[in-house]
Amino acid sequence: MAEFAFGPEEEVVLAPGEAAQQIAGKSPWRLAGRRLLRDRVALGALALFFLIVVVCFSAPIYAHHVAHTVVFGSNLNGTTTVNGKTVEVIQQGTGELGIGENPIGPTWQTNYFIGSDAQGRDVMARVLYGGRASLGIGVGSAAICCLFATAFALLAGFFRGFTDSVLSRVMDLIWAFPVYLLAISLATVLLSQTTPIINPASLWIPTLIIAVVYIPYVYRPVRGQVLSTREKEYVEASVSQGASNLRLIFNEIMPNVLSTVIVLFPLMIATTILTESALSFLGIGVQSPHASWGTIIQDGQELLYTRPWVAIAPGIMIVLTVLSLNVLGDGVRDALDPRAKIRAAKE
Repeated sequence: MAEFAFGPEEEVVLAPGEAAQQIAGKSPWRLAGRRLLRDRVALGALALFFLIVVVCFSAPIYAHHVAHTVVFGSNLNGTTTVNGKTVEVIQQGTGELGIGENPIGPTWQTNYFIGSDAQGRDVMARVLYGGRASLGIGVGSAAICCLFATAFALLAGFFRGFTDSVLSRVMDLIWAFPVYLLAISLATVLLSQTTPIINPASLWIPTLIIAVVYIPYVYRPVRGQVLSTREKEYVEASVSQGASNLRLIFNEIMPNVLSTVIVLFPLMIATTILTESALSFLGIGVQSPHASWGTIIQDGQELLYTRPWVAIAPGIMIVLTVLSLNVLGDGVRDALDPRAKIRAAKE
């Protein structure tokens, strides 16, 4: 993990194309923002992610005012209009015997734009509603993960000794389990509970589970950055002036490790979205009546040969979202640490 220290004693590194007079007297955060604004690829990735968020959170508008459909209820006996003709949403199977039933395929119109699933529900509307759940869980779990990982890393790296040993061993214990195996185990236990406190259908369950299993992945690089920053001269100068531990942590150390967390945050969102989709596909993530991209792919698994768009559409959304977040994360890293791009160019 690259270091992103912004302490007063740090040497300012010029990005490619920058002159010393252009950055004189400007804060590192302002310089990083200007570098990010010059990165067209990263800005394009940010625009794509923002577009996906806006489209997904406009799902109620699409469902009620465009598609005119009920998203979470079965519509096995429903009909729709295609090219001026009334057709059944669930159609009789083709072939000489006419056995079985097939959901309506893509109409490329406002109703059933990419067809329906086996329950007669509009797939496009469900993909948008599923995006709300997947994005909400992804961003929420990444934020909780980074928050707790940063707090634990600050405590462990600053106080060291017994505090560092206890926290690091707990993180090693979580780290020892395969991510998906631990997430599946926790989800199975929590979803089997029927207490008033735990609601199996709540989106908070997958959010908290995914956040917990990924805390060590953020904790380790941030802790290393805290250990390195603690030995800097400006921290020692604050100690000699009688600064308290709280002031050292929040005024001297934390601002200089936040850049690492900022770089990790979009990457963690991409990772948590993939994890949520995998858990939901296995049936232990988002529960009914909610939908996510993973549950929609699971619904379309049996329709791959007849109505592949049921599974393809949420898969495309996952790919675009994860790709945009990874490209954005690389752009943020290059903006905060120009040396990373320089080293990559030399290699």
